[in-house]
Amino acid sequence: MSGMYEGAIQDLIDALGRLPGIGPKSAQRIAFHILQSESETAAALVDAIRTVKERVKFCTECGNVSEETQCRICRDPRRENTSICVVEESKDVIAIERTREFRGKYHVLGGAISPIDGVGPDQLRIRELMVRLADSQVTEIILATDPNLEGEATATYLARLLKPLGLKVSRLASGLPVGGDLEYADEVTLGRAFEGRRTVEN
Repeated sequence: MSGMYEGAIQDLIDALGRLPGIGPKSAQRIAFHILQSESETAAALVDAIRTVKERVKFCTECGNVSEETQCRICRDPRRENTSICVVEESKDVIAIERTREFRGKYHVLGGAISPIDGVGPDQLRIRELMVRLADSQVTEIILATDPNLEGEATATYLARLLKPLGLKVSRLASGLPVGGDLEYADEVTLGRAFEGRRTVEN
């Protein structure tokens, strides 16, 4: 697909193609949509990208995206200071917030340990987590990294690191999807469902 057009349109296709989840065909379709749309539409997109780069920062406490020095969750006095839920990315904070199950604070690592991608513990916000724990009222850490190899490696590393601190360290149970079919579940999911099994009340 690459190099089929010349000049500016190909540069735009290439730039869009570097975005996650956008393949060559999608990049070409979006590029031509931008080309054919009203100038105001394209200008609004450019402005939105520029504004987000200028305004949006990362919370100095938890690492979540924020337009303030601290994100709205860290600023909220109603949030409990005794528990921290550790996640990989800001989008994970949103996912957990939607459940309305968690009332504590978060810590965003900024990724997961992945030797293949050259991401080790030093590239993540692990040091910042340890600093937060040094002088806080935190009694429980919930490890809510993704249920994949990188997420598991990160959770295992953190569990070892946190053990000497005497905190309650838990890992989010991830089991079978509702409406799913047992035969299609992968081994890790099925294994986790067994680990997280609960007693059935009569």
